Amino acid sequence: MNRRNALKLGMTALAGLYLSPLLGRSILLKSEPYELGPFEPSWESLEKYKVPDWFRDAKFGMWAHWGPQCQPEAGDWYGRGMYEEGSRQYNFHLQKYGHPSEFGFKDVINTWKADKWAPDELVNLYKDSGAKYFMAMANHHDNLDLYDSQYQPQWNSTRVGPQIDIIKGWEKAARKAGLPFAVSVHAAHAWNWFDTSKGADKNGPFAGISYDGTLTKADGSGKWWDGLDPQDLYAQNHPISGKPSGDSSVHSQWDWADGASIPSSEYCEKFYNRTIDLIEKYNPDMLYFDDTALPLWPISDAGLRIAAHLYNKSLKKNKTVQAVITGKILTEQQRKALVWDIEKGQSNQIEPLPWQTDTCIGNWHYDRDVYTKKQYKSAKTVIHTLIDVVSKNGNLMLNIPIRGDGSIDEQELQIVKEIGQWMKANGRSIYGTRPWKIFGEGPQQASTGKLKAQGFNEGQGKPYSAEDFRFAQKDNQLFATVMDWPEKGVVYIKTLGSEAGYYTKAIKKIRLVSTGEKLQFAQHKEYLEVKFPADKPQGSFANVLEIFS
Repeated sequence: MNRRNALKLGMTALAGLYLSPLLGRSILLKSEPYELGPFEPSWESLEKYKVPDWFRDAKFGMWAHWGPQCQPEAGDWYGRGMYEEGSRQYNFHLQKYGHPSEFGFKDVINTWKADKWAPDELVNLYKDSGAKYFMAMANHHDNLDLYDSQYQPQWNSTRVGPQIDIIKGWEKAARKAGLPFAVSVHAAHAWNWFDTSKGADKNGPFAGISYDGTLTKADGSGKWWDGLDPQDLYAQNHPISGKPSGDSSVHSQWDWADGASIPSSEYCEKFYNRTIDLIEKYNPDMLYFDDTALPLWPISDAGLRIAAHLYNKSLKKNKTVQAVITGKILTEQQRKALVWDIEKGQSNQIEPLPWQTDTCIGNWHYDRDVYTKKQYKSAKTVIHTLIDVVSKNGNLMLNIPIRGDGSIDEQELQIVKEIGQWMKANGRSIYGTRPWKIFGEGPQQASTGKLKAQGFNEGQGKPYSAEDFRFAQKDNQLFATVMDWPEKGVVYIKTLGSEAGYYTKAIKKIRLVSTGEKLQFAQHKEYLEVKFPADKPQGSFANVLEIFS
């Protein structure tokens, strides 16, 4: 049986033959069928995709990157870091919960109750702040599904932890608010991410005693998790990865290379089924994957089948594809098939295809230290990022870290409200715009860093100043944003000089968008001179000029 026929069998019946392209083995597995249509599970077929206008027009989304790793309030990747002897999170865990051989991440999940979670209230807050779509985390590398998961029936949020369907709650809130609903899926990497859970201390009184990642269902007799199999969560019934060439076994082996332990066909197919189940139950408008290209690629075509399913499903329902799927570190071909996502960074040019940056105002998972030390990104930083990204044909997805109990703190609330104030005054220079002839000018751009892996170049450049400008257009109307308040009361925009060759029409009027005030100006050969009013408006850290010809 060839590969194409095997895939057809998987589409038409629950029993499908899945062939692992790298492992060279075949196993009869139960597979959810995927929606038939013009999109097939290949990059050649998926590159026919076109990004829907709703996503291109929205520009700004907010994300609830929230799950049981927020419960300790000790930052990102807690479920892995708590098993790394001597690390900050390991030491924190010892003091708060005890040794990870006795109180592991499964037990952290048991403490997570989400008793202050109010999804309607949070989604409405984000909508009021200017977000045009909302995303919720469906699972993280910790492998806990935050929904009523048919294929992860023991380790999901309806069975353990808060014992509620988190994704259902978020979806209802987003639909009620009239926002497109997105879900982020991260669980493909639990196979390697959780390998620290079966380690052991090398020093101290617990030296040589295995952490709880080696436990099985038989070990749960008489415990709170009696009847549950920890291996369904930790997924560690396999050899660990080989020694990597890089400093981190996870990061250098993220694309399943550099000695990574390769997931089994059963693991890949279970992930596929879990994700199809998620799509069918909650009908997301967008899927965010925290993976190079698609989940489990290139060791499995599971991600390709998921993408074909969602695109065909959306096409059948809407007559055109209205779904969005994001991926990281994409080839030129893959950028046609998916929306390129850049993590904590941004492009340094206008991209020919729509893209997205995702970032957060603190850490991805809630971190009490960030709050205590008042280290959140300011509304000013967020807005500057948004303006720059939009000028280069991108969207911004912003995470507001949520405490384990489901609430956000007062510092975060203030930042979100300040973002909303600026967006209410200036949002029409953001929503529905497209890139202009160039994205901008000024000294800041020359100082920005290059992308590293999936991103990670944010905050590396000089602060924006009143000599930095970003451009966008809508319906042939030009917006030029001055990226700070000019204390001398005047700005000089070289790009808009009469002989610069970019804006060839005569400028008849310039208006400050936030107040509607007409500004005095003079267009010279070398630059456009614009005089600002004496009084600063609210949100003067970014000032949008609307230019009329």
